Amino acid sequence: RALVFIAHGAGEHCGRYDELAQRLTGLNLFVFAHDHVGHGQSEGDRMVVSDFHVFIRDSLQHIDLMKKEHPELPVLILGHSMGGAISILTASERPSEFSGMVLISPLVVASPEVATPIKVFAAKVLNFVLPNLSLGSIDANAISRNKKEMESYTSDPLVYHGGMKVSFVIQLMNAIARIERALPKLTLPILVLHGSSDKLCDIKGSYLLMDTVQSQDKTLKVYEEAYHALHKELPEVSTSVFTEILTWIGQKVSASEETSHT
Repeated sequence: RALVFIAHGAGEHCGRYDELAQRLTGLNLFVFAHDHVGHGQSEGDRMVVSDFHVFIRDSLQHIDLMKKEHPELPVLILGHSMGGAISILTASERPSEFSGMVLISPLVVASPEVATPIKVFAAKVLNFVLPNLSLGSIDANAISRNKKEMESYTSDPLVYHGGMKVSFVIQLMNAIARIERALPKLTLPILVLHGSSDKLCDIKGSYLLMDTVQSQDKTLKVYEEAYHALHKELPEVSTSVFTEILTWIGQKVSASEETSHT
């Protein structure tokens, strides 16, 4: 009935979306994803990218391949965390091509602790001198309140557990600057889900997105006290997140089916 592209977050891989993908295929949707360059089973140094746009280019290429096989079907895009940033920029490259976008805890603004002006300046200087310097790793404790999910994250060999390099942080900051310019141009239907206690991607970004995009059809659902990976949160949160996503995507797909029949 539709194509759904999933963009995973920084340091992880697309295999972590199996459960969500299984549920989406239950709605008779064709779900596809890949590991971004420098992630999971893809090539390249871990969490290194020459330009953030490489992620966008690869996503569009993958979407085009699938569209060639299923030219009649509407396309939706779903992204978590850095994958949210990728989704926003991918959709803004081709504004009329997507029937909807779902964002789980998207990266839209830099978290205040990370991006003080002094730290930003220091990172830019370091990027010239020591681009491979490690700035510390992603805190597994900030991913989810679900102990089982945290354990599966920390023991997953395809998840990158090393430090984030200066050069990668600079690319994330470049992406944030591009998103700021892209948001006002977005008009597609958008569903955003965010936890109020997310320490990795500031919820302010989701509020900013809601205020800035031109979409007539936009929804933000906030999960009180929830952490970053809402699809891997405490069972009551994850169950609700899956239901929200399935219901919303189901509605968009039905609507586009009706349009194409008339």
